[in-house]
Amino acid sequence: MKTSNICCILNYPPHYREQIYRLMEKELDCDFYFGNIEKGRIRPINYSHFSKPIKDLTTTRLPFGFNWIGGAVSLIFQPYRKFILVGEPYCLSTWLCLISARILGKQAYLWTHGWYGGESRIKTLVKKAFYNLSTGLFLYGNYAKKLMLKEGFKNERMNVVYNSLDYDLQKKIRTDLRYTSIYQNYFGNKDPVLIFTGRLTPVKKLDQLIDAHKVLSSQKIHFNVVILGDGTEEENLQSQSSKAGLSSRYWFYGPCYDEAVIGELYYNAAVCISPGNVGLTAIHSLMYGCPVITHSDFTQQMPEFEAIQMGTTGSFFEYGNVGSLAKAIEVWLNKHYPKDEFLKNDCFKVIDERFNPYYQMKILKQLL
Repeated sequence: MKTSNICCILNYPPHYREQIYRLMEKELDCDFYFGNIEKGRIRPINYSHFSKPIKDLTTTRLPFGFNWIGGAVSLIFQPYRKFILVGEPYCLSTWLCLISARILGKQAYLWTHGWYGGESRIKTLVKKAFYNLSTGLFLYGNYAKKLMLKEGFKNERMNVVYNSLDYDLQKKIRTDLRYTSIYQNYFGNKDPVLIFTGRLTPVKKLDQLIDAHKVLSSQKIHFNVVILGDGTEEENLQSQSSKAGLSSRYWFYGPCYDEAVIGELYYNAAVCISPGNVGLTAIHSLMYGCPVITHSDFTQQMPEFEAIQMGTTGSFFEYGNVGSLAKAIEVWLNKHYPKDEFLKNDCFKVIDERFNPYYQMKILKQLL
């Protein structure tokens, strides 16, 4: 029986990573094993799109936020020579995988966010011990790499692979996008539209967007807001927009998985707003020519904030400051509405050059 070159043991198979995983299966001869830590929260990959069987492993939640991926450690003793492992210290099975791989003389890489900044002394010690057990690190961004260089990690052990979505599908949709009257038909006006996509949870701080909207509305700066997604905060946000006298300005679209519809909504919007951490929303938005405004406390951000180039593909405001958010929206709409072709092309360029699975494969091939 032929043994694959690389074994990937990861915590969950999110649908948005299907393209990069399929490329890894094809070009790096990877076998995939997935835990189920996010089951019920994020739509999983369609396994039928892969050439080889994908194996599910059971994740057990442990006290204090730790977990264990059952069956992961035993895979280290299989004939694989290289491993790509979930790179978060809270996964205790990964610690044993790293130790076992080191004893057996095998290569074990961690795919991880790395450093956020602001880590406590204890967390710093734990992370250093964890990451130093690995052969090398695949990081989502340069921000983490710079912080880790200051912590004494060796440059050659850290490799930035960024992140990606379903690039081929989205690029095909992007090619056919044109301006439509979707927002004018819904809102009954031609005012600019701000968009948010994602889970409606407290960490996204969408209440701050409504507060900023109220401030700007009192100054006769008018715009509409589309919120694409659902979550625990939806009812509260609807109530807040109503109390602010802005309910006619809000379209709570609900969840949508039709990429063509999502592309149309982004393309026709003036800017994407993410008052909390931005994550993959930045990649999704820029892919369709929509710049992004989010906060500037990078210790509280997800790695994808690096796709935002100040004044070019978006801007930043002071974390938690509604006045700063309102000012960022005002300045952006004054300078960049309506969007021109140069702005859209700047957004496209960031994704086409770095935040796509082909760039990721280029880095992975060099190393593996």
